[in-house]
Amino acid sequence: MDNLQSGPYPLHMQNKPTIRFLDRTTPPHIFTLIVLAGMSAMVMNMFLPSLPQMAQHFGVTDGVMALSVPLFLYVSAVLQIFIGPISDRFGRRSIILIGIAIFMFGTIGCILATDATTFLIFRMVQAGVAVCMVLSRAVIRDSFDQEQSASMLAYVTMGMAVVPMISPAIGGLLDEFFGWKANFWMFLLVGGALFTLVWRDLGETVKPSGLTLTQQFKEYPELLRSPRFWGYCLASAFSSGAFFAYLGGGPFVGSVVFGMSPKWVGIFFGAPAVGYFAGNWYTGRNAQRLGVNKLILWGALAVSAGTTLMLVIFWIGFGSATTFFGLMTIIGLGNGMVIPNATAGMLSVRPHLAGTASGLGGAIMIGGGACLASLAVFLLKPETGAYPLILIMMFTSMAAVVAILSVYRREARLKVSGTKH
Repeated sequence: MDNLQSGPYPLHMQNKPTIRFLDRTTPPHIFTLIVLAGMSAMVMNMFLPSLPQMAQHFGVTDGVMALSVPLFLYVSAVLQIFIGPISDRFGRRSIILIGIAIFMFGTIGCILATDATTFLIFRMVQAGVAVCMVLSRAVIRDSFDQEQSASMLAYVTMGMAVVPMISPAIGGLLDEFFGWKANFWMFLLVGGALFTLVWRDLGETVKPSGLTLTQQFKEYPELLRSPRFWGYCLASAFSSGAFFAYLGGGPFVGSVVFGMSPKWVGIFFGAPAVGYFAGNWYTGRNAQRLGVNKLILWGALAVSAGTTLMLVIFWIGFGSATTFFGLMTIIGLGNGMVIPNATAGMLSVRPHLAGTASGLGGAIMIGGGACLASLAVFLLKPETGAYPLILIMMFTSMAAVVAILSVYRREARLKVSGTKH
């Protein structure tokens, strides 16, 4: 069940071959994988402190401008349905390069947009950057078994976690000194640098499947019929859903509910990434020893505990910017344990469909996140305070606990029956 996928160098990577930076004849350097994975996070949250200023610039409400988050996520979700099978068919490298180029085109459109509608259209084009997150995971799974993948994913995500930790603060400072467009000029600059890095350092890690795209898409039912795939996928989707709801509603809570400036929203907004870093570090150290299921359960329970504690604190009258953003570190901690382990789990259910599983799992996670971000934008009003967002995060985190417990039950039945799936 957990056999290594065939490819140019999977078997050798277990023996830690020589990896030469900027030499694509060797496995990709961990720096390249971290930057690839971090790019999507940067594009999602770096500009968020600027949303109120962007609304003023385009002459629209905060709610309209906040749609730049869920619309980006919706398109990312749809793209991920196709990215996985296409990369299994044609390989990872070329699809990553095409996605980065599309992202750069969308970024130029955002910079030149003269109205909110045009901006939102090109913001959706920016979602081409989704290939970076999806295929960085697939590249890792091409090369390692389940527990090793979880550990490697955790270390990559731990490095990547620095991006959402600092990018909102950088975005807020760029806005304060140069205006909101400075964020998008930064996106364009980083996109060009990433294209060059991938071109030089990332070789092909998977042997093309040889199947037509139609045949490739017909592989989806094999995943969809797997209860374990659904358990891992939904655990990741519900747990990360708390964070995506935060992406949609957090800027409103900071700027409107607590009256913070873009600079301070940016500084406080990176709080979950501090916990996310710690959660991924713990996973990287312990995934092979403890196993992915136990870490997913612990992480989901941490997210549930953090959101429940937040609700209690607000209910008794001690809600503030410090308690709200401070407790988001616990949500980040839990996600740092859930996401890399659940990702490794869902990619290992059918190792020969790693790219397809990464795309489908990512689509479900991002699509669900887009719905929750939209719900947060819709429900949050000055008179509601932060309560709608807190409740959304609490209920979705509890659903993540239920999802991983379903995997425990499924594996117990499989042990009794003696089957693998």
